[in-house]
Amino acid sequence: MNDNLKDEILALVEEYHQAAGSGTSAWVAGESRVLASGAVLTAADRMALVEAALDLRIASGSYAIRFERALAAYFGLRKAHLVNSGSSANLLALAALTAPELGDRALRRGDEVITVAAGFPTTVNPIIQNGMVPVFVDIDLNTYNTTAELVEAAIGPKTRAIMIAHALGNPFEAAEIRELADRHGLWFVEDNCDAVGSTYRGAKTGTFGHLSTVSFYPAHHLTMGEGGCVLTGSMELARLVESFRDWGRDCWCEPGEDDRCNKRFGWQQGTLPFGYDHKYIFSHVGYNLKATDLQAALGLSQLERLSEFCDSRRKNWARMRSGLQNVPGLTLPEPAPNSDPSWFGFTLTVQDSAPYSRRDLQLYLESKRISTRLLFSGNLTRHPAYEHVEYRISGSLANSDKVVNDTLWIGIYPGVTEEMIDYVIREIWSFAKGSPH
Repeated sequence: MNDNLKDEILALVEEYHQAAGSGTSAWVAGESRVLASGAVLTAADRMALVEAALDLRIASGSYAIRFERALAAYFGLRKAHLVNSGSSANLLALAALTAPELGDRALRRGDEVITVAAGFPTTVNPIIQNGMVPVFVDIDLNTYNTTAELVEAAIGPKTRAIMIAHALGNPFEAAEIRELADRHGLWFVEDNCDAVGSTYRGAKTGTFGHLSTVSFYPAHHLTMGEGGCVLTGSMELARLVESFRDWGRDCWCEPGEDDRCNKRFGWQQGTLPFGYDHKYIFSHVGYNLKATDLQAALGLSQLERLSEFCDSRRKNWARMRSGLQNVPGLTLPEPAPNSDPSWFGFTLTVQDSAPYSRRDLQLYLESKRISTRLLFSGNLTRHPAYEHVEYRISGSLANSDKVVNDTLWIGIYPGVTEEMIDYVIREIWSFAKGSPH
């Protein structure tokens, strides 16, 4: 009876999705907005959410476990730990490296972590939040990534880790930086939040770091509404990530389990009495960063279309790149050598010789209902949040400053159609030909 009723409800959900979609207004050039990013959701996604809700999957449970296993398999890694955001994933990845179980390898307060100034703050904030010192390096203006050469030049006597994000889906030199990290005995955290589906030297981004992170915010390649994941090929690190995610507890039981270790009442740790319930022994100062099964249910549905999403991003990027070739005054993005990016956005950098400014271009595009975004922080050291934060700069941040003043990006996510791309191309050409402004 219940299964039949559920099937009826899900059939109605599918019918509702089609009806809701048919009521959506058609896109009209110059009137409807061309978004920079967004989620692409189907009837299957809506049905997955409703089915999980009907089963009252309101906490982390079997859907989360299934998603973690599926995502780990996609990357070819041993473990994935689902969390409530990509920002939390970054925090968790770095926090796990402070665990005393790592001995002399553990990160400590005052240690330096090399990172990029021209990025999103939540790649850098975990460094500060864990009492460490960010060391900022510059980027290359063709790929908007740093290089292994710049990272190596930044290594000092206090450097203990590297934590870098792939810029807008364009891979950085992850293989070379991992080799560099191994040679110098450094941890490498690979922020893959904007680059799921990208490859570098034939391997998926997200597989080079000791730990890597993913985000499932609606702007990203997969969405759960909110969500993120920490991935690793190391069971030692996976165990630490799980503990820090789950309140810092020592127990590794999955939701609904009580005695995976087969000695729940046979432990003695700290100064606790022998036999203290292992489910309530805490070995780290942790967090509660878990996601819910509702989110995981949507993630499982989205994961089935990841290849389709990545192909769409590549196709849209290529169409935009071809259409904007030789626009006067603009530098267009280039894929990193030896890479196949799964693009997050399309960058435009106004050249020094251009008769217009980035602000001119941005205001024009916005007036034409074309959404624009800056390249995140541009240069984090110029933001008020970091005025009183200890950090070190390696070399010059001239290119990061160029990004602050002259770079923006526009959307090529799967919800952007060929008609929209062609409209954007026409408007950018119209703007450039109509300069000076």
